[in-house]
Amino acid sequence: MEPKQQAAVRAGVLSLNINSKSALYAAYMPFIKGGGLFIPTNRNYAPGDEVFMLLQLMDDPSRLAVKGKVAWVTPANAQNSKTQGIGVQFAPDEGGNVVKVKIEQVLGGAIGSSRPTHTL
Repeated sequence: MEPKQQAAVRAGVLSLNINSKSALYAAYMPFIKGGGLFIPTNRNYAPGDEVFMLLQLMDDPSRLAVKGKVAWVTPANAQNSKTQGIGVQFAPDEGGNVVKVKIEQVLGGAIGSSRPTHTL
């Protein structure tokens, strides 16, 4: 039971405002089943922790609520000057699917480009 208590303490709402297509491209993870996002944060998370995100995409004033799980952690001072943060896999539910579809509509043909991202 103790690991769940730790996860609950770490869990919180991550608010993310992505205001450009290039920032969305750099954060989106199409290679993760169900999609996901890299979220810059200096909070401590561990793989498997559940998180709740409020996501605002560019000019859309609405906030998309989506649950997810931490897939990996990029620590402070990571190699190649990678930004500190977490990779979050969208939950396999309606909220996760709505966000994935919306992001892929915005990015369109940019998905699969060879431009560098925060993720790989």
